[in-house]
Amino acid sequence: MDWSQLRYFQTLAKEGNFTKAAEKMSLTQPALSRSISRLEEEIGVPLFERMNRGVVLNEYGAIFLEHAGRALSDIDEAIQKIRDMVDPLHGTVSLAFIQTLGSSYVPELISQFQKRFPGIQIRLYQDTTKRILDQVEAEEVNIGFCSPQEPVNNLECSLMAKEELYLIVPSNHRLADQKAVDLKEVSDEPFIFFKQDTALRDIIDKLCLEAGFEPKIVFEGLEERTVADLVAANLGVALTPFSANIDESQVSLLRVRQPKSFLHIYIVWKAKGYMSPAATTFKNFALEYAMRFKKKR
Repeated sequence: MDWSQLRYFQTLAKEGNFTKAAEKMSLTQPALSRSISRLEEEIGVPLFERMNRGVVLNEYGAIFLEHAGRALSDIDEAIQKIRDMVDPLHGTVSLAFIQTLGSSYVPELISQFQKRFPGIQIRLYQDTTKRILDQVEAEEVNIGFCSPQEPVNNLECSLMAKEELYLIVPSNHRLADQKAVDLKEVSDEPFIFFKQDTALRDIIDKLCLEAGFEPKIVFEGLEERTVADLVAANLGVALTPFSANIDESQVSLLRVRQPKSFLHIYIVWKAKGYMSPAATTFKNFALEYAMRFKKKR
């Protein structure tokens, strides 16, 4: 039994078809079939049920896949650790972040990081807070920038930024000339909200509840610009962070006195488990950048 056999077995289990698995592994189908047969002979039992259109794992195969997967993962981690020891300032870091950071914060952070560490590449993903937390915990990404509302098991986090949320109203709105308002002053008005599962949606739901009302939602958007444009069209009011994409000739941004309205954004990473030197370097740089960012604010 060798490493290649385990990898072939894992791929066939995933694909469920000899032809597809062979193509994925750049093998001929007969070569893959012989490798699986030798593996089954060595173990002493068949691992697959042969079907008309492919194969499926039997009860022995399911047990073997679980342990083979762990073995392959350990081998991959060992290889990565050795490569990192040889060249710690090269590699790839995967970063997932919520939409509100995409316009300036993340691009500026990445730009400054790569000036100092040009050999480290950053792979970027944008998603919701819930999905990012799941990805970090499953080690699908190294670092997450998101806004968890509750402590999360198995993850470490540090406050990275605090964004004030403004009430935006049309420029002809009755409150447009005010500098600050209480949120309850618009309790009877239609609201433009952010979509479910976004960090802003969870926070704005709680703020409206704290202000003592259930908002009348007329539209749900994903981006600040879309939400602001709908407000400008007199379709409702909204709560949103400041964005350079908002046309302030069409809407007014009002500070919210009560309740205090902020979006807290955290950097999160896996509490236990291997983090490559490249990922550790990026994490430390991001924490330093966050400190400088907060001082500038």
